[in-house]
Amino acid sequence: MKTPDNYVAFVGLDWADRVHRVCLRAADSTRDEQSDLTHDPLALHTWARELRERFPHGKIAVALEQSKGPLIYALMQHAPLELFPLNPAMLAKYRAAAKAASGVKSDPLDAHLACELVRLHRDWLRPLPAVAAPVRELQMLLEARRGLVDQRTALCQQLTAALKGYFPQALDLVNTVDTPLCWALLRRWPTLAAVQRARAETLRRFYGEHGVYSAERVEERLAVVRRAVALTDDPAVLAALPVQVTVLVAQLELLHAAIVDYERRIAALFSCQTDAALFAALPGAGAQLAPRLFVAFGPDRSRYDSAEGLQRYSGIAPVKKQSGHTCITQWRWHCPTFLRQTFHEFAGCSIPQSRWAHAYFQLQLERGKTPNKAKRALAFKWQRILFRCWKSGTAYCEDIYIAALRQHGSPLVARIDALDNAA
Repeated sequence: MKTPDNYVAFVGLDWADRVHRVCLRAADSTRDEQSDLTHDPLALHTWARELRERFPHGKIAVALEQSKGPLIYALMQHAPLELFPLNPAMLAKYRAAAKAASGVKSDPLDAHLACELVRLHRDWLRPLPAVAAPVRELQMLLEARRGLVDQRTALCQQLTAALKGYFPQALDLVNTVDTPLCWALLRRWPTLAAVQRARAETLRRFYGEHGVYSAERVEERLAVVRRAVALTDDPAVLAALPVQVTVLVAQLELLHAAIVDYERRIAALFSCQTDAALFAALPGAGAQLAPRLFVAFGPDRSRYDSAEGLQRYSGIAPVKKQSGHTCITQWRWHCPTFLRQTFHEFAGCSIPQSRWAHAYFQLQLERGKTPNKAKRALAFKWQRILFRCWKSGTAYCEDIYIAALRQHGSPLVARIDALDNAA
């Protein structure tokens, strides 16, 4: 994305919890102006309005080490400010290379360097795009939901560990520990002794109420209860671990309700977007990845100039390092993590749903790549396809793409035909 050159002032902002250090330089000046800015809503908005009054024409470039958070949310409300998020590693390396090889660091120095970066090296930076409020809301909901899902995963791991410490048979009485069935069972019978005291008919009714209708499966679980032997009779363990399990179950039930609510809000907001159908039709996208892909691209068709720009920005494109006869290709570290996860996870979900994606993934595995590297390579291919669909507003069609592969003599065609014949 190209940035305009009609900036009337440049600001480097070294943010902190309470007081931010500001370095300002007017475009027609050679002198830096250092000041402090209190982290207070009134102070932030007053400062932004004073900048507008001082520089009434043109934009003001502001560089800071954030891409989201309260400071960003406050400054985004002021249209004359164009925000340039800095990667902290970039600022640290620029500090070491340009000004402070000795390792010295201070807030005024960092504010000055941030101002210098946005003033002299804007081609290194990418401005924070102006995204419509509904799209930003959708992005925040998606990222928050992912955080809750990660918390649920961690709590499930803790729950599994606790059950293995005193009641491992519970893991055989449910499919997985991340389901309401498991939590309801543990809330009602938190120990082996408790579930063994329950009548068989009570257990059968419980499973029926929670969606387990297979009589054979229910009887298998009743047999587990009948023949179970306690792992330990240590009174300390039997007193402490059930309490921990009860707490974990309560947390998981609250998280589950919150995740369901987030998913409802995401679905409602996504369905209102103009390009919703474009991303919902992608193979393997599903209810969560379709809105994440939509947010990754956004409704503004000028956001990315090329598929290569998207591939680099999202971190899917690898980095090449060459020195003499040595050339190394490695993982791209500095990128929006959630964005990279979106494309990586979509690639994985597309494998069972897309014939060419399945064939390409198998080809990468045969070439010696690990599953994760093979998925990143597949994501790289998908980004080029999705970019073309998004840029033209054309829905993806599997048959059209495979026909194009056939026309260009792609080696994937033989694999796709073999998969079709096997099916």
